[in-house]
Amino acid sequence: MHVAVYSTRRYDREFLDRANAAGRHRLDYLEARLDLSTVPAAGAADAVCAFVNDRLDAEVLRALQARGVRLVVLRSAGFNHVDLAAAAALGIAVGRVPAYSPHAVAEHTAALVLALNRKIHKAYARVREGNFSLDGLLGFDLVGRTVGLVGTGQIGSAFARIMAGFGCHLLAHAPDEDPACIALGARYVPLPELLAASDIVSLHCPLTPDTHHLIDAAALAQMKRGAMLVNTSRGGVVDTRAVIRALKTGHLGSLGLDVYEEEGDLFFRDLSSVVLRDDVFARLLTFPNVVITGHQGFFTEEALTAIADITIDNLDVFESEGRPRHAVSVERVV
Repeated sequence: MHVAVYSTRRYDREFLDRANAAGRHRLDYLEARLDLSTVPAAGAADAVCAFVNDRLDAEVLRALQARGVRLVVLRSAGFNHVDLAAAAALGIAVGRVPAYSPHAVAEHTAALVLALNRKIHKAYARVREGNFSLDGLLGFDLVGRTVGLVGTGQIGSAFARIMAGFGCHLLAHAPDEDPACIALGARYVPLPELLAASDIVSLHCPLTPDTHHLIDAAALAQMKRGAMLVNTSRGGVVDTRAVIRALKTGHLGSLGLDVYEEEGDLFFRDLSSVVLRDDVFARLLTFPNVVITGHQGFFTEEALTAIADITIDNLDVFESEGRPRHAVSVERVV
């Protein structure tokens, strides 16, 4: 198949070329994000390959379909950025990567917890300047602390295993209970109870209409004063402005983010030579108790290999059977 691959970086090319070593598909790599203005760059492609911040609303899908695009393959598990109803009406199939390496994101979540708790970011900067003072670097033992897991899919379950290894008590909130988490000692409770009892709240839920701004001003007010909030799921799960207010009052003790609700104009690009125009994000960067990484949680050798392999497999299966192996639609998710 002829595929236009949007939002690509050097590492995308490397892993996709490796997965497509047989040369079955023609992959045209485009650095631009997919939106209405960049649709023409797809040329005569039969399919487009998109990433998390590409735009796939009804308008873009109509423009793609008019050019002959029959398939959208996502290099991600999440599909909240795709208008699935419009895709179905237009006859465009959508495939995704349902799982790549839950350990990658779970381990990155643990890294954010440790960095925030032990002030690693502050200590690193101090030592490089010759300042070896320990003032302001006080942390706490994780053993015996309560960790609240909002979402216990593959990533949430992997993170639960890590925190259980530290000797933490586990609370969980999810539509379905995971037997593996229960075996670790996790107790499923309503969200307000989880927020009120947890020293650390970690978000591992997809972005849906029900979870958009799940952590808002009301939810933050229910959290323990001084608790830690970590989000490695989707940026829109958190109301960023409400989080900033909670940080300013000191009610929220610390914040770790690998995602941001307006990250589309920021992440996956080098903006070090320009002034950031996002005032909300810039405000977050002023807090000493905030650690932000740029949607890096998935970024491991194993995860990128799996993403590329499954993406190429979706193309292979669509070419032979007329639907991707891991299809997603308004009716079903595979």
